[in-house]
Amino acid sequence: MSQRASDIVALERAFDDNERDARALVAGLSEALGTWRAEPGSWSVAECLDHLAAGNRAYLRTMAPVAQRALARGRRRRGPAVPGLIGRWFVSTFEPPVRRRYKLKAPRTIRPRPSPPLHDAAAQFLGSQEELRAFLRGYAEIDLASVRFPNPFVAVFRFSLATGLHVLAAHERRHLWQAWRVREAAERAARP
Repeated sequence: MSQRASDIVALERAFDDNERDARALVAGLSEALGTWRAEPGSWSVAECLDHLAAGNRAYLRTMAPVAQRALARGRRRRGPAVPGLIGRWFVSTFEPPVRRRYKLKAPRTIRPRPSPPLHDAAAQFLGSQEELRAFLRGYAEIDLASVRFPNPFVAVFRFSLATGLHVLAAHERRHLWQAWRVREAAERAARP
């Protein structure tokens, strides 16, 4: 692929936009406000970022071996990296604002660590962004829309790699939206 395809550029842009949003989210945010919770059991800004890093890495651990095999077998790109009909619906359930109907408890394996420091959670998230970009660069030439991988949380469901990438971008937007709400509430609570 001599020139990057527009669908790959759009995915890169989505991850870049999410990273910019996360950097703006933590800019000037104190450790106290970054780890503040509205109530017991709710998540802080740091926990939102920690959850995203864990979720990104869980998906990548499941997607990478499948992508490597597809690359080795010559499963070349035949079309754009976009989800199919069911995949598009699944991606839409992650988009903000969070709708009560689609609010689920995070799987245990990607729940945030207990009270992670803000700077560490942000660094973990930014590191996972680099891993996503490396995956996208490394596998942009395979047929992301037809190569399937098992969902890392419900293995009976299989998604295309394209759906997985779009899920990750939407999931990031969802929890960054949530984290901004938490930051705003923390700043209101801190006012005299």
